[in-house]
Amino acid sequence: MSTPRQIKNQFNELLIKLIQTGLSSDQNFPFERKKQGGEIEVAFPGAEHTSVAMKDVYYPKIYQHLERERAFLVKMLDGGLIQMMYEFKNERLKRHRLAFFSSPYLEKFQNNPEIYIEDEVYADIIAKNIVSFPIRFDYDASNNRHIEMHHPKSHLTLGQYQNCRIPVSAPLMPHHFMDFILRNFYNTAHRKYSDQLNGFRGYFPNSIVSAEKEIIHVQIPTG
Repeated sequence: MSTPRQIKNQFNELLIKLIQTGLSSDQNFPFERKKQGGEIEVAFPGAEHTSVAMKDVYYPKIYQHLERERAFLVKMLDGGLIQMMYEFKNERLKRHRLAFFSSPYLEKFQNNPEIYIEDEVYADIIAKNIVSFPIRFDYDASNNRHIEMHHPKSHLTLGQYQNCRIPVSAPLMPHHFMDFILRNFYNTAHRKYSDQLNGFRGYFPNSIVSAEKEIIHVQIPTG
């Protein structure tokens, strides 16, 4: 079981590696703070502006707001925004919100592919048929919010579809989420820098129930 301090330390280690590999163009280093009721939050400056993503607003407007308010842990070189927020109570994970907002403004890369095709950071975004959309992994330990099959404790949301909650076997560690994003959306860079970005440890216990295992779901590594 990971603690708030371990999560914060992993945030910092990931940020340093992203800076060293040149994948990050901007970043906000995380903080750990106590809240009322004994809760501990691990987040980043600007996290208070993330709620705009839940509103019925056009995606480019959401992205613009998040970028303007610097509501991200990492801003990738192509403009993709990565957010990671965790809350604990009594050293136990209470909830997390891990989100990736791909940039809706990729035209400068796609209209001049000959400039970027040799750069591993941009190799996966120069195709003109790419559609930008947000991805979010949510976890909430509350049994009151959990509705078997309809609202899994840990779930993946694609796009802004209100009822898209793909069951996930467990909460994600920061390195699980970052590996998922890099492997699937920056694959060329991931393959080049995988040795530098590996080596992280830690996992959370399973939260998925039996019925949710019987439908398509996401399995999180437990080692």
